[in-house]
Formats: sequence, structure tokens, C-alpha cells
Amino acid sequence: MGKSLKIILSILAALILLIIVIISALFIFIDPNDFKPEIQAAVKNKIGRELTLEGDLNLSIFPWLGISTGKMTLSNAEGFQAKPFAEIQESDINVKLLPLLSKEIEVDRIVLKGLTVNLAKNKQGVNNWHDLIGAKPEPATPGSGTQETQPAEEAQTLLSIGGITLENAFIDWDNQKSGKHLEIKDINLNTDKIVFDESFAVDLALTVVNAQAKLSESIKLTTDLTVNEKLDNFRLTGVNLQSTTAGEKVPGKSLTAALRAANVSLNMAKQDLKISTLRLESGDLKVAADITGSRIKDQPSFQGPVAVEPFNPMLVMKQLAITPPIMRDANALTRLAMNFNLQATDDSANLQNLLIKLDDTTINGSASVNNFSQPAIAFNLTADTLDVDRYLAPEKEADKKSKPIASPAVTTAAAASLLPVETLRKLNANGELALHEMKINNLNMQDIHLKLSAKNGIVATEQSVNQFYQGNYSGNLNLDVRNKLPVLAVNEKISHVQVEPLLKAYKGEAKMSGVVNASAQLQAQGNNKDEIKSSLHGQLSFLFKDSVILGFNLQKIIDNSKALIKGAPLPADNKNDQTLFSEMTGTATINNGMLSNNDLVAHSSKLRVNGKGNVNLNTEALDYKIKATLLKSPDANGQQAEKMTVAINFGGTFSKPSYTVDPSSLLTEENKAKIEEKKQKLLDKLDKKLGPGASDLLKRIF
Repeated sequence: MGKSLKIILSILAALILLIIVIISALFIFIDPNDFKPEIQAAVKNKIGRELTLEGDLNLSIFPWLGISTGKMTLSNAEGFQAKPFAEIQESDINVKLLPLLSKEIEVDRIVLKGLTVNLAKNKQGVNNWHDLIGAKPEPATPGSGTQETQPAEEAQTLLSIGGITLENAFIDWDNQKSGKHLEIKDINLNTDKIVFDESFAVDLALTVVNAQAKLSESIKLTTDLTVNEKLDNFRLTGVNLQSTTAGEKVPGKSLTAALRAANVSLNMAKQDLKISTLRLESGDLKVAADITGSRIKDQPSFQGPVAVEPFNPMLVMKQLAITPPIMRDANALTRLAMNFNLQATDDSANLQNLLIKLDDTTINGSASVNNFSQPAIAFNLTADTLDVDRYLAPEKEADKKSKPIASPAVTTAAAASLLPVETLRKLNANGELALHEMKINNLNMQDIHLKLSAKNGIVATEQSVNQFYQGNYSGNLNLDVRNKLPVLAVNEKISHVQVEPLLKAYKGEAKMSGVVNASAQLQAQGNNKDEIKSSLHGQLSFLFKDSVILGFNLQKIIDNSKALIKGAPLPADNKNDQTLFSEMTGTATINNGMLSNNDLVAHSSKLRVNGKGNVNLNTEALDYKIKATLLKSPDANGQQAEKMTVAINFGGTFSKPSYTVDPSSLLTEENKAKIEEKKQKLLDKLDKKLGPGASDLLKRIF
């Protein structure tokens, strides 16, 4: 038995030696370059492309069966540019000979130098590689249609590759249908030994150039990759991706980002994706996430927790070469963090359990965006405390006393007018925002609710403040931007609001107190604040109860006027002068920015006032007249009789009002003649005779 085995082994050894000698002889006596025409014809017959072998073919036999080539080119698809589809300067591929006998393919390192691939898509959407991926059917053999064959169980072929080296490769992508042209250059790839289902290191570097956008992006990737034999299951560990984007339009002309992940698993058969411990960093911005994906080919869906670590938005803006806004609070917009559960598809994003911390404000809720090409935005958010004034531009001291009071709806309309009309026309949003407490323009509000609806050029808001200086506020805004000139409508109402603390908070001082109920229905059109103000029209109504007007003593004006006529001394001025009304009501109309009020009625225990006039909202000019009647004390029957009526004309502006007493309401014809005759003398002697301020009062009257 032993002798027989030795004979068999000797015969096998002789056969192997003979095969090696024969193959060696072939390589010695046969030049592979003689077969170039046959190789090129075979490629032409198989894929219909022209293969050009410009360099020499060099073969090796033992222990590696391999081939090295010089320059090779493969022609482009019919109908595309004349430049080659692919071109390579050098290649080197070797397969170990002996393992082939046991169906093991052991490839040495594959080296490709100077690879150039020109990919293109024409205006009809046809690409220049479609003919390469469509396999041609094999010709049927006689009788194959009637003879049934049983599938044979194929022995598994093991494949290992010593590694892949790609040096200075270049890919040109010309999409004529979309007009997009990209160049991927300086592609360098190195891998360790590649064995199916075993991890191997990958080191990749490349640069993407978009000449149209004048942008370039340099990418470096290192990772350990595991892939199965079917090439449909991939796993990456220790992923490290570095990216640098450069260009004139890039903030700071250069932006660097890093993406890292502990594990990335992709199963194409199950269409599953899992990314664990994902981390994205760019400057001071850091994002962490764990993402899973399903149906990634048919209907991709992704979900997982995402956390944006606390960062300084002001610092990030500076890093991006964006000029940060100047705000009233130097510490505003210096801390932002965010957490949410992401649910996304290729055309939508839904953020659930959203938690945002902006400086001292905490916001909870949800937000979503559907249809990225024409975004539909939805949100439902709740915030604890928001101080809007911190984020506004610094206020000049001179503006504090002159600024007009703007209601929430008017403030919303003013903010909307700052946005481009095209942006408002495309806006598709629906949502609600609730705030426990908010401060804006020094006004404190509690329990605020805002609803927003915007679609097809119609923007509508509803806002309410349930605690507004011991009263409440409600209003709505409708903005129509479908036509060239935007049209807006505002409806508002305040109830039981305390005037004095409101004015002190807003303007720093209060010249009036009391409780006010008011409503407004206003309409306007225009593209900016001035156009809106000049076209404003609508109606107003107001009711003040238990009000006090400081610095203006209507009863004293009447008494001074009477004393002046009689020649009696004038009482001294009192800095605490004020006028009290138990009730003051009226309505007003606005037409093209001109406010008209003809039914002012105010009364107290001693006064009855009627007023009418106009206010120009464009220039803030006042033209108003009141008639004030001072009443006697009630008689025995409880009746009151008129004592004296004075007419007062108001002029000037909102910020600097002035008034004069109408002399016709004070003097009889006899008194007019006497005062006119002695007017100049009175002006010279009045101060001395009656006390300081008498001549000024006389000038106001006349």
C-alpha cells in the first residue's frame, strides 16, 4: 500500500512539474502581445466597445499567474463624446497559481495607476454606461427548450485579494440633462488584504470640484470594512471622515467638518442601515446621533435620537465669517443646545420630543418638514420664559420716549414686512407656539398663545395674551401676498388693561393712568412700513375708566382763563397738575393714514369734555379740539349748572404736543375789545402784576 501511494505521488509530482515546464515554455516562446487583436476583438464582440492596448503586455507564471499592462483605453458609448469612456496608464494583477487547483482565488495586490473615467448623461437622460451593465443573453443550445436540467450544487470558490491600490484616478461627471458638471480628481485608495467576511483597512482620499459653483471639497476616509461574498452586506468600524469645503461663497472661504462613527452596518438584502455613535463636528458645533434605516432602496426611512451639544452661536457665526448681529444684551445668543428624536425619509423630517435650550429659555414640542422641494412646515412648541428685548438692536435713549405703542398684531405685521414677498408667497406653515412668559419692548406678558397658518400666499396669525397688565389681549392678522401689492388686515381687542404700568414699562414714564378697553379693525397695503402706514384705514373704539392725565390740569386752565379775564392773580404752577375722568369714550376712523375722531366724551364730577379732530399717522401731526365745561357743585335739588366752557386746540406731534386756548370761547365782545385795546400793555405788565407765567398764558390764548 505504501509503495502504491509513493508511485501515485511520484506521478502527480511529475505531472505538476510537466505542466509548469509547459506553461513556462509558453511564456518563453509565445509573446502575449501577439494576441492583442484577438483580445480587442473579443471585447468588441462582448460589449460593443473598442479596446485599445497601447502598452506592452507582460505575463508572469510562478508562483503568481499575472499580467501587467501599459496604457489602455475603452471607447465611449455611441452618441457621446469622442473621448474615451475609460483610460488607464498602468495596471498590475497577479493570481497565485497553486490555490487555483482547489478553487481558491488568491490575488496579489491590484494596482491601477492613472485611471480616468468619463461618465455622462445626455439631455434625454440616457447615460453612457447603460450598455455595460445589461448582460447579453447566451445563445440557446439545441434541445435546451425541451430538456430539463437539474441545478448542480456548485462548490464554493474562495477569493482573497492582497489589497487594492488606486493612484491618481480621475472621474468626470457631465450631466447634460441637469446642467451639472463635477470633477472627482486625485483619487487615491489603499486597502489591506481583502477576504470576504473578514475586516480589512481602507484609506481613501479624493477631491470633488464644482467649477460652476466655484467650490471644491477635499475628502479623506479611513475605516475598517467587512463585506460578504454577495457584496450586499457591509460593515464599517472606526469610521473617520474628514471634509474641507473651499470656495469664494463659502463662509471664511474654507469650512472643515469631521464625521466619526463607531459602527456602520448596511444590509442591502434586508435594506437595513444602522449607524451607532455617530458624531459630526465643525468648529464649535458638535452633533451626536444613533441612526437606523429601513427600506433604504425602495422607500428609505431613518430614525434615531439626535443631540446637538451646547455651543456658542455667536462664535459659530464668526467661524463661518458671518457678521453677528449687535444686540442689547452682549450675552444673548451665546448658548444653544438641542435634543430630538428624528424620523426622516428622503423627502421629509419629523422632530419629536424636541428640546431646545437657548440662553435662559427652554422650548419643548415637535416640528416637521414635508416635501423638501416645496417645504410644508408644522410645529407645536411651548416655551417657559423668553426675553425678546435681549435679541433686539440697541435702543437709542432719544427713541424711548418717542416710540409709538405697537400692538402684537402690528408688531407681527412689521416683522413680516421685513421678509421678501417671494418668501411669504412660498411659505407653507401651520403651527402653534405657547409661552408662559414673554418680554418684548419692555412689556411683560404671561400665558401667550400664537397660531400660524400660511399657504398659497395667505398668512394668518391668531395671538392672545391672557395676562396683560391685569387685563388680556386677543387679535389676529391676515396677510395676502398673492398679488403684486401685499394686503393686510388686523383685528385686535384689549380688555381691562391698566394703562399706567403699561406706559411706564414701554416708554419709561406714564402721563396717564386708568383702565382701558379698546378694539381695532384695520386694513392696509404696501411693501414697506411707510406704504402700509399711508394706506391704513379702518375703525377704532376705546373706553377709559377712572383715568388720570398727569401734567395737564384742565380745571386749572379754565380757572386761569377766568382769572385772566377778571384781572385776578394767577395761581402758581404745580408740577403735580392732573385731570381726572371717571370715564372717557370715543370711536375713530382711519383713512389713508389719517385718523379722525368726532365723538370723544369724557366726564368727571366737575367736568364735561367733548372733542373731535384729526391725527396724521404719517407725520404724527395733531389737529384736535376739545370743549371743556366746568360744572357747579350740585344744588339742593341735585342739579348741576354750567359754570364756564373753554375750547382748547391741540397741535404739535405725538412726541411734542402743544395746546392753545381758543379766546372766542372765553370772551364776550366787550371783553375782547378791552383786551385788544390793552393787549400790549398787558404783555409788558402782566407778569409783574399777576405773577410769573401770565404773559405766556395770554399768548396761548391769543
